[in-house]
Amino acid sequence: VRLVESGGALVETGGSLTLSCSGSGVPFTTPYMTWGRQGAKGLEWVSSIRSDGTEPSYASSVRDRFTVSIDRAKNILYLQMNNLKSDDTALYWCATANYANSWINTSRGRGTQVTVAS
Repeated sequence: VRLVESGGALVETGGSLTLSCSGSGVPFTTPYMTWGRQGAKGLEWVSSIRSDGTEPSYASSVRDRFTVSIDRAKNILYLQMNNLKSDDTALYWCATANYANSWINTSRGRGTQVTVAS
């Protein structure tokens, strides 16, 4: 399944964005789906969720600001990002995963750019 991310943009500090990840309508079949990012700090895990929409988990740097969810009817993974900070500037990508806090590298999408202007 080829994953495609969208929703990235230039936003001011404190702003909000919602990212989407689609597998072209194909159901997510791995146990988990993951959001990660590549920015100034390198490659980082951001959030994971079970493919049935349960058990979300977050990196400490985004907890209480980001919310991960899955629309199982549409087979779309989302990342709602609030109170964005300059440190959140990165290329955000989604990937399949067998475990939380991980990803299958070969499944990563090309990503969508989020830039937070300070």
